[in-house]
Amino acid sequence: MIVGTQPVTVRAAAKVNLHLGVGAPRDDGFHPLTTVYQAVGLCDDVTAHHDDELSVELGGTDWIDLASVAADEDNLAHRAAVLLGRHHGRDLAARLVVEKAIPVAGGLAGGSADAAAALVALDRLHDLRTSDDDLLRLAAELGSDVPFSLIGGTALGTGRGEIVEPVADVGTWWWVIVPDRDGLSTPEVYRHFDRLFPDADPTPPSAEALLSALRTGQPVSLARSLHNDLQEPAIDLRPDLGRLIDHGESEGALRGLVSGSGPTVVFLCESADHSRDLAGALMRSGSPVVLVANGAVAGAHVVPDHV
Repeated sequence: MIVGTQPVTVRAAAKVNLHLGVGAPRDDGFHPLTTVYQAVGLCDDVTAHHDDELSVELGGTDWIDLASVAADEDNLAHRAAVLLGRHHGRDLAARLVVEKAIPVAGGLAGGSADAAAALVALDRLHDLRTSDDDLLRLAAELGSDVPFSLIGGTALGTGRGEIVEPVADVGTWWWVIVPDRDGLSTPEVYRHFDRLFPDADPTPPSAEALLSALRTGQPVSLARSLHNDLQEPAIDLRPDLGRLIDHGESEGALRGLVSGSGPTVVFLCESADHSRDLAGALMRSGSPVVLVANGAVAGAHVVPDHV
């Protein structure tokens, strides 16, 4: 039964890992994580239209490598639709139009954002009224970052990163984001972490210093406490990322950091004006795509009257 005729558009944000502590792999092969996520104002939109079958269409800005994104059952938005339908004991037919602005395979959880947006869009389109707890459980089945993409803001992630809890964050933070068209494989970065750190502690490093910095609202304090255990293996695989971080910091960034497993590099700035100045400097020095975004922003949410 078609509940309504209007499509539903849901926006979901990219994430930056302000702290990413990685422990030695568990018996199931997953690495235990202690991470602090922040949603930043770089977003994908997923619009769900009524249709006779389930399909995914892709669009996006001209610097997004759409050819590398699956548009079939391997797409995370498609998998989200199948999983949500299975939960409700029915097939969910819809045409999902994904408009991407989050870099692909960049350590910014673009696929996870699309999955979270699809869950919310299809729930609204078909008037399923799925509980928040069930949506979070389904999100965790889809991937470690998907629950955070639903919640947004700033949150502590534990387990594989899928157990999320909002945390106090009194600041407005400004980031310069430099994506890279040559993606890095997340599994390969984790494998390289294991090679570099064969004696890693099973308990990942604590995020307490980062959480304390967030409570100050001071960019300099946050910059000092940013941490990513995957940065060293990512730079070892891609030395150009280290050179980019050094260059950005020499141009005045408070701190440069590989985002998640990379290859996107993010730079924390003091203010909106500072971020625009840094972005201009990086573009003049040859970075083809440089983006400015603030955080923290909302998780997956319906966009009213989307055109």
